Amino acid sequence: DNHIVGVVGVAQDVTESSKNERAIKAMANELRQLVDNANAPIFGIDIHGNVNEWNAKTAEITGYKKEEAFSKPLVAAFIVPKLRQSVQEVLDNALKGNETSNYELEFETKSGETRYLLVNATTRRDAENKIVGVVGVAQDVTESSNNEREVAAMANELRQLVDNANAPIFGIDIHGNVNEWNAMTSSITGYMKEETFGKPLVSTFIVPKLQKSVQEVLDNALRGNETSNYELEFRTKSDETRYLLVNATTRRNADGHIVGVVGVAQDVTETWKRDQAVTAMANELRQLVDN
Repeated sequence: DNHIVGVVGVAQDVTESSKNERAIKAMANELRQLVDNANAPIFGIDIHGNVNEWNAKTAEITGYKKEEAFSKPLVAAFIVPKLRQSVQEVLDNALKGNETSNYELEFETKSGETRYLLVNATTRRDAENKIVGVVGVAQDVTESSNNEREVAAMANELRQLVDNANAPIFGIDIHGNVNEWNAMTSSITGYMKEETFGKPLVSTFIVPKLQKSVQEVLDNALRGNETSNYELEFRTKSDETRYLLVNATTRRNADGHIVGVVGVAQDVTETWKRDQAVTAMANELRQLVDN
């Protein structure tokens, strides 16, 4: 008679798929927590270059909270102007599937400072393997970068001091070839730096009668046995002789290995000439008295 007499339920057992979904959600939540609380800066962009990932460490380093960064163009908003083109190229490559490792970029912070990050730019894909963005996992190398710049600045300062020192400074490598020749050494000898580099110091610039003893002094310094106030005679470009009082100091690299010798000298030519004149005069007076 078509009267309703009950209800029939047709079911499908989805216990396993439900468990799988919950497992996937749990894993996704766990991964989200790992990203958000990672001790490394992690940030990301969508296919348009806008920020869609910005973890707590990135917020701490840049001073921008996640809410302030999301949907803003990463490059234009957060990268220093001089690097924007190269960073954009790295991101564009990653959006094509060409990833980049250990790329150094400079973030502009909210307080106007610069943070230096070493970044791996990784292509981000969806469940169907389509590229949907880029994730950057970074290392903050600001302190080491600052230290490197300080060391470089100090090295440049020392280089200027050496080049412009009022004393002759010259040096050799472990083979005895010139690799240091400052402006004062050029002025005294008449040889420009370019003329001396790579040439054997002793055979090219030391007067023949002293070549053996000077070689011994340099060999000793190359073994770590330094010499102070050693007098040597330089042969100048105009074939004159200049008398130098030299400290031969062992030169070492950052690992403590001997890589050469540096000579810091004092030009005593005028003093030597006066001493010679006084000696000659004394001899002449002695002969007058004797005769």
